[in-house]
Amino acid sequence: MRAPDGPIIVPGDTILAVEGVSLAFGGVKALTDVSFDIRKGEIRAIIGPNGAGKTSMLNCINGFYHPTQGAITFKGLRRGKMRPSEAARGGIGRTFQNVALFKGMSTLDNIMTGRSLKMTRNFFWQALRFGPAMAEEVEHRRVVEDIIDFLEIQAIRKTPVGKLPYGLQKRVELGRALAMEPEVLLLDEPMAGMNLEEKEDMCRFILDVNQQFGTTIALIEHDMGVVMDLSDRVVVLEYGMKIADGVPAEVKRDEKVIAAYLGQPH
Repeated sequence: MRAPDGPIIVPGDTILAVEGVSLAFGGVKALTDVSFDIRKGEIRAIIGPNGAGKTSMLNCINGFYHPTQGAITFKGLRRGKMRPSEAARGGIGRTFQNVALFKGMSTLDNIMTGRSLKMTRNFFWQALRFGPAMAEEVEHRRVVEDIIDFLEIQAIRKTPVGKLPYGLQKRVELGRALAMEPEVLLLDEPMAGMNLEEKEDMCRFILDVNQQFGTTIALIEHDMGVVMDLSDRVVVLEYGMKIADGVPAEVKRDEKVIAAYLGQPH
């Protein structure tokens, strides 16, 4: 995987900033005046009870929702009503709480769909698989094969993903997101529904993506052991409002967080 193109951002600098973001659906407020930043190269956790607005926040960051108020700044540029495809082209990748794969397609072909925005040849040449389009496809397949090796899923590269156990489907979805070569990777409950062994594998891959590729990660996760072990900083939402923000050791001692989410000191 290649380093993404774009402005040079020094590790530790703010790569994405959420500034006073509010989101409402009719009279229902999903987010209210939420602000936090994500620094280059960190793993940033977003936690809170069900209905706190965590997924709504990710949907605002990648352009699926447009904030009612406030703004999102990415790589120094304030983004307007950005579509998800524009966010992906700009360097924001995404996985989903519920697996969103093409169940009849193979592992390899699902991950290849993550390269679609990087393909420059027109549809006519792609359909013929001839000349420049063939050379381009070979290059993209090389990247995908590298991702398959990285995620240790060589044995299922030709298997339809609908036949795979849930934990492997989540790994394929991570591979598809990595195929976009994102600078910021949004992970919505990447370990939901997994057993202990699957969680351990996914934690290892998330750390490797962060450390080996330098990918900045923002993740939603309910497993507090995972959050405390993986994340550099944690922001906590409750009823769409931010109630805490800091390093894991600070957040887990915060009385508001204990009352709203943790239930007892950990």
